[in-house]
Amino acid sequence: MDEKTGGRMAGGRQHFQEEIRDLETQALGGLDLVVKTLDRTLEALEHQDIELASIVVHDDDRIDGRYLEVQQGILSLLALQAPVASDLRTVAALLHVIKHVERMGDQCVNIAKMLPVVGFEPPSDEEMLQFIFRMGRLARSQVEQSKQAFLLRDVAVAEDLVRQDQEINRLNRCVFSRAVEIGTDADRREWAMSMMLVARAIERIGDNAVDIGEQVAFVVTGEFREFSDASRVS
Repeated sequence: MDEKTGGRMAGGRQHFQEEIRDLETQALGGLDLVVKTLDRTLEALEHQDIELASIVVHDDDRIDGRYLEVQQGILSLLALQAPVASDLRTVAALLHVIKHVERMGDQCVNIAKMLPVVGFEPPSDEEMLQFIFRMGRLARSQVEQSKQAFLLRDVAVAEDLVRQDQEINRLNRCVFSRAVEIGTDADRREWAMSMMLVARAIERIGDNAVDIGEQVAFVVTGEFREFSDASRVS
């Protein structure tokens, strides 16, 4: 291979890596969108703000748009380039990351859509709401931490997501138990069941953050492994 050909190949690889970095920035920026959406969702829930909940639903197009941009960018990149193994792991992981971003956005929408169902002044229970808001804060922290783990390629930070996820799972069970306790009349039972769905959506956001952490380990080690046994009750 002559010097000119080698220079073209080196330049092509550098351009390819720059495009991967750009796509990574876009994908991880999607996690910032999720954090903002989750903040709005929890605020709407706290204040029973149906108008704000409606904004959350309509703004989901932004997250969906980011998903499509990154997905199409990756597919176009793969069509034009032949990445080496380490780059291919990153590209594959980014496809997973942006899919989890889209799913977390959908869970926020699911929560927002519950607010019109329960109405402006539902027969709420303060203890159950405290469980849910605690779950929300933990899920928000997980989303931010999953981004940091991917940026730093830090497997230890990624694995630590499980610790917060276990607490979310515990609180989700508390929500269920509390729903059973307070469901003494039809209106309160309906509200409690709605809050169980809200808690489940928050739990799924946490699960998706853990899934992103697992992609960090895959990029670093080249091996995929689940951080926790899904069949085990935590």
